[in-house]
Amino acid sequence: MTLLLVVAVAAVTLAVGTMGVRVVRSTDDFLLASRTISPGLNGAAVAGEYLSLASFLGIAGLVLQSGVGLLWYAVGFAAGFVALLIWVAGPLRRSGAYTVGDFVEGRLGSPALRRLTGAVVLLIGWLYLVPQFHGAGAILQTTGGTPYWVGVVVAGAVTALTVAVGGMRSATYVQAFQYAVKLLFLAVPAVVLVLQAGSALQADALYPERGTEFRQATDVRFLVDTEMRITVPLTVRTDDGPVRWSPGTHRVPAGTMVVFPEGAPVPALAGTAPLGGPDWRRPLLNLSGTGHPLFETWSVLLATMLGTMGLPHILLRFHTSPTGRAARRTAVVTVGLLGAFYLFPGIYGLLGRLVTPELYLSGDTDSAAVVLPTAVLGPPWGPLLSGVVTAGAYTAFLSVSAGLLLTLAAGISHDLRTGSVRDLRLTVVAAAAFAVLLALPAGRLDIGVLVGWAFTVAASTLCPLLMLGLWWRGLTATGAGAGLVTGVVSSVGAGCASLFDLAGPGGWAKILLMQPAAWTVPLVFATMVLVSRLGRPPAGAEDLLLSLHLPDADHTESPRNLG
Repeated sequence: MTLLLVVAVAAVTLAVGTMGVRVVRSTDDFLLASRTISPGLNGAAVAGEYLSLASFLGIAGLVLQSGVGLLWYAVGFAAGFVALLIWVAGPLRRSGAYTVGDFVEGRLGSPALRRLTGAVVLLIGWLYLVPQFHGAGAILQTTGGTPYWVGVVVAGAVTALTVAVGGMRSATYVQAFQYAVKLLFLAVPAVVLVLQAGSALQADALYPERGTEFRQATDVRFLVDTEMRITVPLTVRTDDGPVRWSPGTHRVPAGTMVVFPEGAPVPALAGTAPLGGPDWRRPLLNLSGTGHPLFETWSVLLATMLGTMGLPHILLRFHTSPTGRAARRTAVVTVGLLGAFYLFPGIYGLLGRLVTPELYLSGDTDSAAVVLPTAVLGPPWGPLLSGVVTAGAYTAFLSVSAGLLLTLAAGISHDLRTGSVRDLRLTVVAAAAFAVLLALPAGRLDIGVLVGWAFTVAASTLCPLLMLGLWWRGLTATGAGAGLVTGVVSSVGAGCASLFDLAGPGGWAKILLMQPAAWTVPLVFATMVLVSRLGRPPAGAEDLLLSLHLPDADHTESPRNLG
């Protein structure tokens, strides 16, 4: 059933995508749909494009794993569009640029900076695209029993075909349709689960201090070497037979199956908050376990909010609006649609803590939303709703990947070299193939970590570039270039150091590397300003900025092309 639903979604996606094929005749048609997308349709498309697997499955899994403080991710994701509405959407659209690189060259008069910006766009695009491919393969592997590579390759082929044939117009129709699918396929099962859970389970979900225990004998297959802390004597069954565990820390090798008895307290994993404990209930982030939750919360909010302002596939969307006013209305529609969506991931996380605690122990928390309907309802309706959630999650991959592939094609064929529509189509296929090759060996990567990394890089590079480029006449090409290099080196360097655990077990060093946005973003802003102060801004910068902010520009149909 799950595979049939996924195949049906993929088939409808291809059918919807063909709606834009006949009108693609130029680069403007392919990249921007001739700037004719209405705010309502564009807002639905932006929401569909933005709600990635990290939003669909990641937030629910993170809440289950680490506590209610993870809901700050949803706040940051949605707040980013409020910032876009206020500071970026209107003036960026009035620039008349095709891409961020177009805007940078027109604003600062530097082809070299345009190429550097294009390279940063490619870095962010692939950092974001690889976890989408990874998630597509993992979903079908978990729920449909297919090999990991099948889900990666099939989804890559569907997305590449849709975008290569119809360009931005096809992607817009597909993403708007897929937003509706994602909301419907996440909301309906969530409402059913809440109604079927019963008053006792609902109360336990809302009052985590009541604790967590296995509601029935539960099999847990440990995917990695795991250390657990238990507080009471416990008899479990392993591959070698019954084993008596005394209170204390116990190490379980990867691949071991442990059967916990009904009523046993769920052990706490070493280095994480016990389910329902004080740290799990605290409304702050503490993923790193360093003991600095307030700093980590602020840093994540900066990364998600400002990272949204720097995501190139989201910025490309605002160029498709007819006017600056339409671009701002698109942002308003998007905020409303995102707010409706983010009501539901928390439900899966809170119920998952009670119903599927084995996911917390095995580390497979990303599948919480998919597994939960079957665990609550049982056959036949449980597996059916699990299939619906899986199909919705698969659409999350398809819609995000479509926008990312368009952005990568624009970055390669428009910012780094001059390309025709045929070149753009070939570039879409090549970019998808490269991302598939990167995702195939990435079966054990954490989706949330990679997506968070992409947001941090975007917040530390393109966000300061756009904010200063749109609002400060003193920005120079040298200052912008120095800031971009500083942002890439600091954010990517911190991510790599964190990945290889170079900071040690804890403390400030670890949190500064794991959540670096709180220092990388101010560093980049300061670098751009200080280096720009040493030079002279481009001639006519003040008049140019004034033209981007004139209110009457919204009433004209002729955008100001900075190039």
